[in-house]
Amino acid sequence: MMADVMEQSGSPIRPGQPVAQEAEQAVATPPAGADAEPAEQQTGTEEPSASARIVQIRERIDEIDHALITLWQERAALSQEVGVTRMASGGTRLVLSREREILERFRVALGADGTQLALLLLRAGRGPL
Repeated sequence: MMADVMEQSGSPIRPGQPVAQEAEQAVATPPAGADAEPAEQQTGTEEPSASARIVQIRERIDEIDHALITLWQERAALSQEVGVTRMASGGTRLVLSREREILERFRVALGADGTQLALLLLRAGRGPL
């Protein structure tokens, strides 16, 4: 149904598996040769002020992407630790009521896309069902 959550390298992220730090650098580093392209190809417009504004906005988007990746990795690691701790103490692999709570929180805040995002977050932390 849904594909495994993938690292930047293309490898699936599995519970208990360390998350690669290369993703951090991939977001901060523009593609090779990006500076050599004309402004129109980079921004889709030849108008200088619009092009400059687009570059500013994209820089902020890149910062947000970096923060999201870092938070995603931290959340997945914490969730994996919860699962390991719970199972080591004789508990269940997962707690469905907690997963439903998270799904609902994201659905209320973001709608249907929030539900899909929550499913990906949950899977990154516990692995596929």
